[in-house]
Amino acid sequence: MCWPRPSSGFDRASQARAEAALLAIASCISRHETVLMTVPLGGFTSEPLAADLTRLGGNPERVQWIPLAANDIWTRDYGPLTVFDGERPTLLDYRFNGWGGKYPHEDDDRATQRLWQAGHFPSTALESHFWILEGGSIDGDGEGTLLTTSQCLLHPNRDHPDRALVESELAQGLGIHRVLWIEGGWIPGDDTDGHIDTLVRFASPTTLVFQGGSGFPDETIRDQLAAMGASLSRLRRADGHPYDLVELPSPGRLLDPSGRILPGTYANFLLINDALLVPQYGVASDSRACEALAEAFPGRTLYPIDARPLILQSGSIHCATLQLPSTVIPS
Repeated sequence: MCWPRPSSGFDRASQARAEAALLAIASCISRHETVLMTVPLGGFTSEPLAADLTRLGGNPERVQWIPLAANDIWTRDYGPLTVFDGERPTLLDYRFNGWGGKYPHEDDDRATQRLWQAGHFPSTALESHFWILEGGSIDGDGEGTLLTTSQCLLHPNRDHPDRALVESELAQGLGIHRVLWIEGGWIPGDDTDGHIDTLVRFASPTTLVFQGGSGFPDETIRDQLAAMGASLSRLRRADGHPYDLVELPSPGRLLDPSGRILPGTYANFLLINDALLVPQYGVASDSRACEALAEAFPGRTLYPIDARPLILQSGSIHCATLQLPSTVIPS
């Protein structure tokens, strides 16, 4: 995770709310696993935050505060992706260009290399790739199948010329065997060019969870998401069977104080050890989304998280976090 800083785009009031949201997320995660939180260089004091974590029911001893230069809080897209060769993990450092040059990104692009050079992943090899790839643009089933969207990975601002090359790069880098391309589907206000983690996620190798448009006031968006849902019913698993589908309700049209549309989606949930964090937007569909996801992930502790402070900067819980295997993090 990454603690906000002036370059993150929040004003003073909204940054305070974003910090509270990130602290709530870190608190929930720290009950189950270690949290690495990068913080601004120089003058940052974590002691008051440790007290806040305790007050929220978290475990401050499981939170590591790491000084690191950064542009933004969305570690999902610029942090290291992990692959395994047998039991041996390797960290992959792909290029990050600020979602197609939309935002400053130089420090974020160097974050993985700097963390590795500073010794935070001492026993794990790092492999650098010149290819542009954001963690939020892909979702895997753990068995060799990858979900992504053509509108993101084939966008000219990512420098990916065609599907065949993209599939070859994904296979070579991530060890996957097949790519399921999602066409259409878009969350209003999204500035990632259609990240898969706003639209469709694997609940298991046999089940897909997707953001539906039911309840959204704009007919065009409703129809687009309905068409995406219909296309998912035509996808097949590696064994030839159709996927089980779980449709999430729409949080509806979410606006910031200026009237700008915000990209609210329940598909941006976060899986951690034995638990599930679900974005909440202060609307009636929040509870229905929790029910649907609790059914899709039985046996996990469910934490509803107020994601409104994060959605002001066009992201949510999954965007603000990136998982690492326990073997990568020193005990």
